[in-house]
Amino acid sequence: MSKKKAEFVHLHVHSHYSLLDGMGKIPVLYKRAEELNMPALALTDHGVMHGFLEHYKTGIKTGIKPIIGCEIYVAKRSMKDKVAKLDQSSYHLTLLAENNLGLKNLIKLTSDAHLYGYYYRPRVDKDYLKNHSQGLIALSGCFQGEIPTLLLSGRYEEAKKAALLYQEIFGKKNFFIELQNHPNHPDSAKVLPQLIQLASEINAPMVATADVHYVYPEDALAQDALVCISTGKLLSDKNRISYIGFDVSMVTPEKMLNLFKDTPEALKNTLEIAERCNVQIELGKTKLPYFPVPEGETEESYFEKQARKGMDIRYTSHWPPEAKKRFEYEVSVIKKMGYASYFLIVQDFVLWAKQHGIGVGPGRGSAAGSIVAYALQITNLDPLKHRLLFERFLNPERVSMPDIDIDFEDRRRGEVINYVVHKYGQDHVAQIATFGTLAARNVVRDVGRVMGLSYSEVDTIAKMIPMHASLKEALETVPELNQLIHNNPTLNKLFELAQKLEGNVRHASTHAAGVVISRQPLTEYLPVMRATRNETEIMTQVDMEAVEELGLLKMDFLGLANLSIIKDTIAIVKEVENKNIDIEKIPLDDKKTYELLSRAETSGVFQLESAGMKRYLAEMKPSEFNDITAIIALYRPGPIERIPEYIAHKSGKKKVDYLHPDLKDILEETYGILVYQEQVQELAQRFAGFSLGEGYLLVKAIAKKKKDLLEEQRQKFIEGAKKKGYDEKLARKLFEFIEPFARYGFNRAHSAAYALVAYQTSYLKAHYPEEFMAAWLRAEQGVIEKTAFALAECERMGIPVLPPSVNSSTENFDILKDSAGRKKIIFGLAAIKNVGEQAARAIVAERKKGGPYSSLEDFITRVGHKYLNRKILEALIQAGALDEFAERGTLLASLDEIIKYASEASKENRQSLQSLFGEEEGVLKPIPLKKTAPIDIKQKLIWEKTLLGIYVSQKPLTQIEKRILDATVRFKELRNYQNKRVRIIGAISEIKKVLTKNKETMLFVKLEEETEIIEAVVFPSLYNKTLALWRPSNIILVEGKVSDKDGEIKILADKIFEYSADLELPKINEEEKTETNHKTSKANNKQPSPAFKSLKLYLPKTLPKKTLRQIKEMLQLYQGNTPVLLKINNGKELRAKSMVDPSPILLRQLKRTLGEENVEIG
Repeated sequence: MSKKKAEFVHLHVHSHYSLLDGMGKIPVLYKRAEELNMPALALTDHGVMHGFLEHYKTGIKTGIKPIIGCEIYVAKRSMKDKVAKLDQSSYHLTLLAENNLGLKNLIKLTSDAHLYGYYYRPRVDKDYLKNHSQGLIALSGCFQGEIPTLLLSGRYEEAKKAALLYQEIFGKKNFFIELQNHPNHPDSAKVLPQLIQLASEINAPMVATADVHYVYPEDALAQDALVCISTGKLLSDKNRISYIGFDVSMVTPEKMLNLFKDTPEALKNTLEIAERCNVQIELGKTKLPYFPVPEGETEESYFEKQARKGMDIRYTSHWPPEAKKRFEYEVSVIKKMGYASYFLIVQDFVLWAKQHGIGVGPGRGSAAGSIVAYALQITNLDPLKHRLLFERFLNPERVSMPDIDIDFEDRRRGEVINYVVHKYGQDHVAQIATFGTLAARNVVRDVGRVMGLSYSEVDTIAKMIPMHASLKEALETVPELNQLIHNNPTLNKLFELAQKLEGNVRHASTHAAGVVISRQPLTEYLPVMRATRNETEIMTQVDMEAVEELGLLKMDFLGLANLSIIKDTIAIVKEVENKNIDIEKIPLDDKKTYELLSRAETSGVFQLESAGMKRYLAEMKPSEFNDITAIIALYRPGPIERIPEYIAHKSGKKKVDYLHPDLKDILEETYGILVYQEQVQELAQRFAGFSLGEGYLLVKAIAKKKKDLLEEQRQKFIEGAKKKGYDEKLARKLFEFIEPFARYGFNRAHSAAYALVAYQTSYLKAHYPEEFMAAWLRAEQGVIEKTAFALAECERMGIPVLPPSVNSSTENFDILKDSAGRKKIIFGLAAIKNVGEQAARAIVAERKKGGPYSSLEDFITRVGHKYLNRKILEALIQAGALDEFAERGTLLASLDEIIKYASEASKENRQSLQSLFGEEEGVLKPIPLKKTAPIDIKQKLIWEKTLLGIYVSQKPLTQIEKRILDATVRFKELRNYQNKRVRIIGAISEIKKVLTKNKETMLFVKLEEETEIIEAVVFPSLYNKTLALWRPSNIILVEGKVSDKDGEIKILADKIFEYSADLELPKINEEEKTETNHKTSKANNKQPSPAFKSLKLYLPKTLPKKTLRQIKEMLQLYQGNTPVLLKINNGKELRAKSMVDPSPILLRQLKRTLGEENVEIG
């Protein structure tokens, strides 16, 4: 027998979308409503409707009626009035949508409150309410509503007048006097009787609410901490906003009955309102915008005409039969699905971008598999040539909205969005919101701060939480953390509060790429607000998922820095060499490009610049475009384990075996390995008679790992194979073959499109190295660490980089040619920290206009005081940009005189001098420079490192004695010394202090060598002995063990010395040196690991043949000079035929196969 429905419904409820004020997540609110057996539940967040769709869907799913509402802010004067103090405060008013018209009006009110009425809060006024009141039920609000506020200040008649006006705005049946009874609240007893009296006098119905801000009574302290996080207060502060002392949880109907026993009609009215509120939201139905087409055309006819025209351009007028067949098929599917306008919309803004010189990527995601997208120039990769499948993009077996994401050069992405806004109207286009939450580490820091704990203590605890782990997972997996929390009552309290707040929404921000375009004005479907990054832009109040569920067109406009690098490289080549490059017409079989890739010289190359990727490139030696596509697809968790096998097959070290000869056509280009989802689709078509669309459904089913779905697909595959004449045993083997891959398989279209950008950047780096590096440096300008990395690559390549100069530099990094025609990169003035683009632009513009600066006075006079303040002049001097005028020490000592001269030389002062002396030009004396001792090289290096990111005058180790260099190991050799003690020397470039759990200081120190950077970990005991050494740019020697935890080489320091010319150190013995310099291994073309006595593998008595075969293949793949001993559990010891190079990759694979404890190297 079902429980009786509650006789009360919560109509005033704040979820965690009432940012940093409410803390109820919507599913938890509904869980509580179910526990209380409530028939309905309202959502009335403060001034926003972020959660309206999640609320609606959750309500439908649980069978509890969702009531969509909002607690809006009403301006005391006009919503357009924004005068300090007068208009800072506003009144609260609770609105509920009675029907769909009410929902539209509610959306309009909350949107325009943000767009036009925002002043401290998103506000509307009563005139605006009057024009948008239909379909809405209004409750008079909490204690901050207009009527309670007037009553509390003793203005009863004004309160009554306000109530009558609200009755007039909403209608007598639609305006309710809202009653809240919080016995411990100082205002409750005073205002409640007056509200009841007023309701009686104006004959207004009453309704009881609880002003819910959290779900359960025990959440009170956590919500109090949340408010403190919002307001920057401590829990111990006395004068602050707090709900402690009166219950604003989702109280039980029984408690409400008790609180309102004298006004039972106020409870009954909650049920009547709930009964009246009936909103229906259409979900899942596509609502594409209209695309304007020429007169006499439909969207379908114009789409086909444009596509055919594009095919003629791509394939000339003689289309290959395969292209014609594919085109006709795709056009029919697109038209049948109703997506013609979608393609026209995308084509339109892509062509606009190209026509306006904006770099556009060749494709992204599965869209590159469409020949129609290729014809329309939306993508730039021939799907036939690269074996890309349309059904991976649009599946006729299951209709879903196409998803074409477009990359634009990052600097000009905004221009494309502005074009779309202009074309479809500002009220039809918006960027999409995303919500940042209180994640584990941050919520611990936030709660610790409001509890008044020290930053260092809380930071130490936060850092013990693994990245991306929840607090619960952290406590389960980090014993030290668990022990620390449970042994300390204060920390226990911190974690208790933090766990309650974890995952709550902290802020709304603009999604990095998402844009929505609608058929009708956006507010017909969803609420909008000002974008967080730019107040001139508009964004939705809901997230990407909600936009898609409402059936609206969502697209990703992504900014890709590499497209800017390609564009800049081409522009610099044109300027320096007067040569035009059409990047879309470069050959894809260029020898020089593949040589660069095979040497793994891919810093700055799209997708191929990580250390791990470089190692695999050097082993693979890519020789064709397919190799780049494959490695991009394989270099991810899961498939990465197949890369050594791919390399072994490609190099011929291992024979390619196929389960069946019919697999060869599908897998030959990937050397017998399943790499792409599209290959699974083709395999299912070839062997089991699946359509390509069904093949993609198979991929998705395997990825979901649902047993019933998987078994259904397995049986379908086996039966299909038998019908095609293949035996059941082979069919089962094939399914087992594809099953593990399909879980991690990658989209070939996406990989191929990104491989093209990778190839293009590689090509430019191989053929135009100086221009490419200058372009890369431009892209990183302003980010010192990234600039330093790119500059280190210049040095490795032997490209000279000149320091900045006001007479030679442009704003950005650029190319200079010397008298012999040699190219050099010169620092851009805007790349100097603290100079900025405006000053750099002014310096360069004046030089172009009036010629080089002849003296310091000429420079100061012409550029002007406006662009040369103390901070900018100091940066120019310290970076060496004014070296041609005087020595840096002299200029710095004379800075006051220089600034004084700049002021006197300003236009206004020159004019006053002219009138005073009657002369045509003011006479200024030369700047009296103070002669000082030259700045020493050490100080210059510190300035250069700080302002430019690199050492320019000389490298920090340039003057180090050979005997000391001989006694140390170079950074690039450290990977060959894992778990061994070494000595290194480097300059300190960054010091990061952290506190251990024992509140002791330890350091993470970045050391810089010629072109390499390494991190040294300095533990407390060593730090305390070496306090005086930790200075930026100080040169030190470090001894310690080499660690490669998480794949990153570090030194765990146990000794530190400060460098001095007379420092005595023993040399590295010759045996050690030969270990770091012996010849490259032919087996895998990488520097082998240092010599070891043996590699021992401990094997159980019974080991599957498959595992033994895998181990054997691994050992054959990594041949070298280290013996392999096999220790069997029965006591036997065998020596393997293969001798190996125990590289980190081999050791990792063996440990993964046998277990860490069963692999020993020594």
